Amino acid sequence: MKISIENIRKPEEETILIRCYKVDDKILEIINFVKHQGDILSGYDDYGIFQISLQDIYYFESIDNKVFAYLKNRVYEVKCKLYELEYIYKNHQFFRCSKSVIINLLKIDYVKPALNGRFSAKLKNGEQIIISRQYVTALKDKLRI
Repeated sequence: MKISIENIRKPEEETILIRCYKVDDKILEIINFVKHQGDILSGYDDYGIFQISLQDIYYFESIDNKVFAYLKNRVYEVKCKLYELEYIYKNHQFFRCSKSVIINLLKIDYVKPALNGRFSAKLKNGEQIIISRQYVTALKDKLRI
């Protein structure tokens, strides 16, 4: 795949042109990624309400009927249910990896087999996330491994 960049003048609108033989899953993923780079979500902590960029979220976790967004060094509560986040961001880089966790695939450093058919994902912030057996095959398909 060849990538070209053309500088334009200030008043012109920035555009992205994709030239391809056919629109396949890979092209659709690229389009989705570019379209949703600016997506934000409201997060809550003891200090107030914060705007969180989706690309900064490592994973979502449901604990005691509350959902939390984990960033590199911060944790925020979000006011959505996990299944709502899964539905809203299903075409993004997020993947349901267990009953209580949705992981950002772009924040995975590596994955490796764990016990009992599960996988373990090490994130770029050093955290380990367990991928349940029922999600391993789907994860392999997503990551093309």
